[in-house]
Amino acid sequence: MNIETCIKYLKEYNGEPVTFMEVCGSHTEAILKSGIKSLISDKIHLVSGPGCPVCVSPSGYVDRLVSLSFDKNTAIVTFGDMMRVPGSSSSLSVAKGEGADVRMVYSPMDVIKLAESEPDTTFVFAAVGFETTIPVYTLLLDYVIEHDIKNVKLLTALKIMPPAIDYLCANNAKVDGFIAPGHVSVISGSDYYLDLSDKYKMPFAVCGFKPEELAVGIYGLLKMYENKDKGNLVRNFYPSVVTNDGNVVAKEKIDKYFKPGTARWRGIGDIDGSGLYLRDEYSIYDAGSYNLDSDVKLNPACRCGEVLMGKIDSTECPLFNKVCTPSNPEGACMVSTEGSCYVKAIAK
Repeated sequence: MNIETCIKYLKEYNGEPVTFMEVCGSHTEAILKSGIKSLISDKIHLVSGPGCPVCVSPSGYVDRLVSLSFDKNTAIVTFGDMMRVPGSSSSLSVAKGEGADVRMVYSPMDVIKLAESEPDTTFVFAAVGFETTIPVYTLLLDYVIEHDIKNVKLLTALKIMPPAIDYLCANNAKVDGFIAPGHVSVISGSDYYLDLSDKYKMPFAVCGFKPEELAVGIYGLLKMYENKDKGNLVRNFYPSVVTNDGNVVAKEKIDKYFKPGTARWRGIGDIDGSGLYLRDEYSIYDAGSYNLDSDVKLNPACRCGEVLMGKIDSTECPLFNKVCTPSNPEGACMVSTEGSCYVKAIAK
């Protein structure tokens, strides 16, 4: 597909206004950095969705991590982004400053050396993520089981995308099509979205993250929308890494260790079947992922939930880049580098 043709069509589009949602936080970041919005017609509106795992981890989950971090002989192990995510009254960063044992790592596998070197300490990994990250946790579980490591546990906030997209559509999200998450689709495959597309007659375009890949994907999404009564509404514009079926081995490993259940999404609420939890036979490795406290905002004026559902733009939140900034986040969307508030604040 000729990139110049795509950009010309997007720039000159003068049809009915359309709103497309990029589900993935990495797409939100890539769209802002690429300047793609300046290359398309103002009748094509791009909105962010709930595809940043840090952004949708509820405050009750953070509260549980903070509480565990003060337990004797217990250490919380986490990615850097999770350190500053606000709970209902604190964060892991604040807890660490108050003497809690919180360790930052770059990979879940880093916890193995910690556990082997400190056998008297229980290491609880803050296991957040979508389909992209979950296979790494299965590798971690493979290792700790094979080597009989008893002092590693997971506190999970793992989520899968189709139920969330289903929830948005069922609750009248003003969206005309979805830029399907590229990284997730590597694992899940592009056929992952067929049922949703059929149910809501909604186009889905799987695309990459480079400017030209985004342009092609948005062009393809627009063409599907314009011809939505004529054939397939799911197309893969990222064939270099995404197949129809995805990574079958990774999906089998996920199914081995995890089962679906209701999960709470920050600012959105409970979504049936959208979470993954350790199966009963592996419950010894769970640090208490069920029955977490309700989702409470640190600042009640925060509108992250509406941002995550594409109802408002980040800049419409009264706290945006005023009370809530990247250095002093009031909501989770301002914490992660993939959060829509963070990306737009940095771009200003």
